[in-house]
Amino acid sequence: MSEPIAIRNLDQYGSAELPWSRPRDILAADTPESDLTFFLATVRPDGRPHSAGVGAVWVDDTLFFVSGPSTLKSRNLAVNAACSVSVRLRGIDLVLEGEAHRVTDPSTLERVAAVYRTGGWPASVAGDALTAAFTAPSAGPPPWHLYRLALRTAVGVASAEPHGATRWDFAG
Repeated sequence: MSEPIAIRNLDQYGSAELPWSRPRDILAADTPESDLTFFLATVRPDGRPHSAGVGAVWVDDTLFFVSGPSTLKSRNLAVNAACSVSVRLRGIDLVLEGEAHRVTDPSTLERVAAVYRTGGWPASVAGDALTAAFTAPSAGPPPWHLYRLALRTAVGVASAEPHGATRWDFAG
């Protein structure tokens, strides 16, 4: 991922725009070791929204997450890749919007599985997906698909100094 191509200050109280490096650096430092809860929002074929927790990690400036192929979120992504991922980071709430694309490249699967292992989830590559001895109760049976978020827009609202609210747009 690259730097934002456009930045818009959303703060109504006069705070300066927030640098993209703030949430990016926290994601890099805190995933997967910190207890972060990521929520994926997808769109059902009939247009209704669906939201569910996912195991996500920030690797090489990209957000990756896993989902069982039979889950509603994966079925939704197979029809419509548009989605958002929300997370509360240290001092900043963050929403990432874009398209989720399944990752099947062996080297990327291995790299991301290694990062998951550093956080305590014993992920390994099984064919073109990930597997482990355990996962979230709602994840469905293994193997689990790995997705990469092609980031289009992010919005951050700081809950700690320096305060502010900013939108970052990316080329995707």
